[in-house]
Amino acid sequence: MKIAITGGTGFVGRHLARALAAAGHDVVLVARGVDRRDETIRTSPRVTFFGVNLSDPGRLSDVFAGCAVAHCAGINREIGAQTYRSVHIQGTANVPKASRSGGVRRFLLFSFLRARPNCGSPYHETKWAAEELVRQTAMDYTILKAGMIYGRGDHMLDHLSHSLFTLPLFATVGFREQPLRPVAVEDVVDILLAALVEGRLSCRTVFVLGPETLPLSKAVRRVATALDRKVWIVPAPVWFHFAISRLFERFMQIPLVATAQVRMLSEGFIQPAPDASTHRRSARNGEYRGQEPAGRPGQVPGQPAGP
Repeated sequence: MKIAITGGTGFVGRHLARALAAAGHDVVLVARGVDRRDETIRTSPRVTFFGVNLSDPGRLSDVFAGCAVAHCAGINREIGAQTYRSVHIQGTANVPKASRSGGVRRFLLFSFLRARPNCGSPYHETKWAAEELVRQTAMDYTILKAGMIYGRGDHMLDHLSHSLFTLPLFATVGFREQPLRPVAVEDVVDILLAALVEGRLSCRTVFVLGPETLPLSKAVRRVATALDRKVWIVPAPVWFHFAISRLFERFMQIPLVATAQVRMLSEGFIQPAPDASTHRRSARNGEYRGQEPAGRPGQVPGQPAGP
């Protein structure tokens, strides 16, 4: 099978590409080529890289010919012409258009657990708008809404591990931390494979959560223990993190934390938004079908949970 991945050099895209190639599939990586943290993915066996911008539907159509498409491209901060609207909305509009022209029959959109309209966050709102664009297509689609994903190569673990060696201090996001349900990237990839390769989860919106609920400070302590480092946890208000995130975005090419990420952490990662009942109501109205959150890592909704 031949599968194209937009945002293919990003964190989730790289892991998905390697899993597909290892399973004997041909992978087409589509990206601007800006993310160079792992250059080896571009030259891996069964992988072909195309430096194509999402603003070029004609070129995308040529690249997508004969492929299923996993649309994983996205940003968590705006830089120049790379705005939330241009990437999440206009870019997503171009991808299904190019997919139809290229004869694509299977389409997957990778979105965010708490993406929703009218919430005051351009990141959340444009992610939701992208979902709505996909639901309105006549394609066989799956929308995967994941929360916090961890694994080799993710920004948060990289920044956290480095900071523990330079300044072993962690400030909580709010005096009252919101809970998280982190999910391993390998488990997310398993669900992506089920949708793309096996054709499961057709025309569904799927929420993906990890098996354990915990505050971020507890996760930080676990990382510190694994690195054999001590860490001091200091309570801090949410506004403090918004302030420093804006400074990081202004002066750092890859900020330690982005404003959109502060918003995510201040809300927590245990409840989809809109929740599953909203999706079920939409299904009864004939709009689209929703899906309950995946209950354990790697479990595809519809499978028995097992012991």
